[in-house]
Amino acid sequence: MIGGIAVGLLGVGTTITIVLINPRITRFVEGPAFRAELEKQTAKGLHFPDSSFAPVKRTGFLTAQSDTFRAKNGRKAMTEIDASGISARFNPFGIFLRRWQLDELHIERGVVGIQVYEPKPEPSPTKPWYHVFLPDRVYLKEVISNPADITWRLRGRKGGIFGTSLRITPHGRDFEYDGTGGTMKNAFSPDLPLLRTHLLITRTIMELYYLDLSAGKGRIHGEGHAQTRGDRNMDCKLEWNAVSIREWMPNDLAAKLSGEASGDLHWTGNDFKLEKSQIRGALRIREANINNVEFLDQLAVITNRKDLAQLHLNECATEIIWDRGKAELKNVAIEENGKFRIEGNVTFSDRSLGGAIRLGLAREYLDWLPNPEEVFTESKGEYLWTTVHLSGTLNNPQQDLSPRLIAALKESPGRLLMVTLRALGAWLHAK
Repeated sequence: MIGGIAVGLLGVGTTITIVLINPRITRFVEGPAFRAELEKQTAKGLHFPDSSFAPVKRTGFLTAQSDTFRAKNGRKAMTEIDASGISARFNPFGIFLRRWQLDELHIERGVVGIQVYEPKPEPSPTKPWYHVFLPDRVYLKEVISNPADITWRLRGRKGGIFGTSLRITPHGRDFEYDGTGGTMKNAFSPDLPLLRTHLLITRTIMELYYLDLSAGKGRIHGEGHAQTRGDRNMDCKLEWNAVSIREWMPNDLAAKLSGEASGDLHWTGNDFKLEKSQIRGALRIREANINNVEFLDQLAVITNRKDLAQLHLNECATEIIWDRGKAELKNVAIEENGKFRIEGNVTFSDRSLGGAIRLGLAREYLDWLPNPEEVFTESKGEYLWTTVHLSGTLNNPQQDLSPRLIAALKESPGRLLMVTLRALGAWLHAK
């Protein structure tokens, strides 16, 4: 009974104390001194040189809100924060861990800029003797913003995930980012709806646990990690399935090429730069169509085969190899059944083009050429085959098939004149 009375008196005393000091707490929390200290500690905890809050309004015993928060020029993973409609719940027990702990931080609308960073030594300011008894940083247990923009700079251009439902959680002194919904935008790609992503950036690593995007009827998945210090080793994988290639083409090519691409890439290296990386992968295009291409229109006129002006490929695939600035398309296979097939390997860099491909054509598409067996020397399956050697550069490609065709046409002046007139007509029509 005595214990019950004691507990009751303690409860009454606590209630009276709260009632008496609660107005003072409100005045303190909503005052400029507390806001200045909050800005200082938040900037410190999030690694910004400074930050600013709109006036703070207390909404409950442990909750408060502010209209805006802004910080920029971040030194670590976050480069900027611009948030509005902020509400937070304070956890007083965090003081025993020497931190100002906010268990729930909700943002109505936010923008977070992120970057891969290299840590730099920071000066430690002089602290009073009693600092060991005081919280020394702000700890955010969970930050939720819906919607939010996560932005970055890639090759000098701004990109990001916009309008996502963002959740930020601590990982030591850094943060993990989970996003659901929204749209990924980059200068080198079409806008892609985000399904989900999970990302971690620390002073030593960048870890992409997963990135799942929608691309029309197709899907794109990415994952990987990279060291942000030392040799910067990276290992990333990208897979895509049934992605429309038309959406990725420049406007002048979008009307000429169509199909659905599937494939994968495995990117490794000791630097983020492409010229110092290695890539292995494969590409397959289903239902590939090519039309409205000047070369094909001219070829159709020269060969007197109108169906060559439009190609509907039954197979279009290659393996991709990139090794520090040198590329190879291996096991190239392109075919429209009953018309032609291309097989072989192509190598290229910014200075050279090489490789050999086998070109097979159905006999009826060689009627314009006298004695086609002299150039297309191998008969296999439904095609006559020849080997074409490539040389020159990407800007000035060379091949050894044209001289052989011209030599064969010279043996029949009539055919040569006919082909020349057709070529001239096609050229004039193009002009």
